Amino acid sequence: MNPFAERKYVIGAIYGLVGLIFIIRLFWMQVIDNSYKLSAENNSRRNVVQFPARGLILDRNGKLIVYNEAAYDLMVTPFQLKAFDTIEFCNLIGLSKTDLVLALDTAKSYSAFKSSEVVKQLSAETYARLQEKLYKYPGFYVQSRTLRKYNYNIAAHLLGYVGEVDQKIIDKNPYYKTRDYIGISGLERSYEEQLRGRKGVNIFLVDVHNRVVGSYFKGKFDTASLVGSDLTTTLDADLQKYAEYLMQKMHGSVVAIEPSTGEILAMASMPTYNPGLLVGRIRQKNFRKLLLDTLNQPLFDRAVMAKYPPGSTFKLINGMIGLQEGTLKPEYSYSCFLGYHAGGLTVGCHPHHSPLSLLGGIQNSCNAYFCNVFRNIIDNKNYESVEEAYNMWRYHVLSFGFGKKLGVDLPNELNGYIPDAGYYDRYHGKGRWKSLTIVSLSIGQGELGITPVQMANMAATIANRGYYYTPHLVKGIKGQKEIDKKYREKHFTDIDTAFYSPIIEGMSLAVKGGTATIARLPDIEVCAKTGTAQNPHGEDHSIFIAFAPRNNPKIAIAVYVENGGFGATWAGPISSLLIEKYLKDTVSRPWLEEHLLKFNKPYR
Repeated sequence: MNPFAERKYVIGAIYGLVGLIFIIRLFWMQVIDNSYKLSAENNSRRNVVQFPARGLILDRNGKLIVYNEAAYDLMVTPFQLKAFDTIEFCNLIGLSKTDLVLALDTAKSYSAFKSSEVVKQLSAETYARLQEKLYKYPGFYVQSRTLRKYNYNIAAHLLGYVGEVDQKIIDKNPYYKTRDYIGISGLERSYEEQLRGRKGVNIFLVDVHNRVVGSYFKGKFDTASLVGSDLTTTLDADLQKYAEYLMQKMHGSVVAIEPSTGEILAMASMPTYNPGLLVGRIRQKNFRKLLLDTLNQPLFDRAVMAKYPPGSTFKLINGMIGLQEGTLKPEYSYSCFLGYHAGGLTVGCHPHHSPLSLLGGIQNSCNAYFCNVFRNIIDNKNYESVEEAYNMWRYHVLSFGFGKKLGVDLPNELNGYIPDAGYYDRYHGKGRWKSLTIVSLSIGQGELGITPVQMANMAATIANRGYYYTPHLVKGIKGQKEIDKKYREKHFTDIDTAFYSPIIEGMSLAVKGGTATIARLPDIEVCAKTGTAQNPHGEDHSIFIAFAPRNNPKIAIAVYVENGGFGATWAGPISSLLIEKYLKDTVSRPWLEEHLLKFNKPYR
């Protein structure tokens, strides 16, 4: 065969193969793969996102707490820029020349023809000044969005704040894109999907220089943004404001609950901060300042995150467990000789009448009485071992919602801590610990860690004679018929209803003529219990729980004042004033307010 003829066929086959590759590639580009088409479309269109206004947040009485104010992002298209007076421009927008140059250089490096941010979140006032002269600065334009505003300087920890999404959020949730905002903490985070609404988009035609020349298909493919749903909270704004006012010089927390619903009426964590500090361009700077305040820790939500010893308020739980287990009868009496003495151990107590029955033990908050009660529970002969009896004791305690998250609709709630028997096995050795070893639990000390919301829930549970609703902060969402059903379910303790009566009677006597007389109010029967928790770093903590009225209670409350000393000294007056404020909408003891505002104790 002629070698030239053979070469001709080879060359022809090569040309044919190359042609086939081009044909296949063109088919792929034009029919199968639409990325090139999209790239071309992106060069001829500009999609302008329409950011929706977030839902409003109101209190239980319809008072507006959080609303929106217009803000504006200043954008630039570098190709359209012309020489301009940078000094005048910087004065208009409140930006230094150095920062402006840096922003423009960043925009140019990103793209000469695509838009980039120059300044985020211009205020309405700045925008108004700029709008009058924007014609002098070709290449710049403004995109609108909204910022949070507050009618009251209250409830910063509960409300939370909004911030720009990071790449982790974008990777996790395709709804969010660069420059979107999301709830970072508090209700803003817990109810983000309801509050955020839905973004819209306007599509514009642009020329080769990225200049708008009209609306794409006369707006046929535009989508409108959908405003976020409004939240009606359970908070009483006036009560919340008053709680923060009374505790303005203190470290600690107030939680008030409506027992019949589990609705949180007030939840203050002190020290707090102005929620407006974490809005807009100043947010990052202010956040850093708050974060670096390690003494006061204003960003730390003590109401749901601080784990405190409950002190003598926990005697109520031990009393009910003793009644339930049959190791205690209301008439049982124990003597107190300025404390409980066993072997080389002494648990001190204050002077009072002795001996005391259960009612007197609660009324006078006798340490010796409840040390006896607790030891009888743990040494119960109906159980084969101390460990078995302790596990049953712990089972009862957990039924009150301790040692776990209650399920409050806030993102950072912590469990608290009720040690299991294994803890003491590890610490003391299995079989080597006894009731006397852990007797500090009888008076709410030792290893117990209880959050303020759990303490308030305990008060609500006693007020309800044995059940509670999960405490929550939202009672209505616009567009939804009901809140989550988990907030409408009763949670029962495993203490018989009958055993609440002597406990409640003791709490009533404590107010009428015991350690909690500071809570006494005319025409309202208040039931309360004081607490003083040891603090190895300084003065003891002041604790108070209460509910009122005794029958058909409307409010249950827990107050914790760090370094406050006796429960009746600081926490008690706060509780009393807040109960009076809520039930009577007035305060009859201004001298008590003045006493609280004189609080001046070193924080440790």
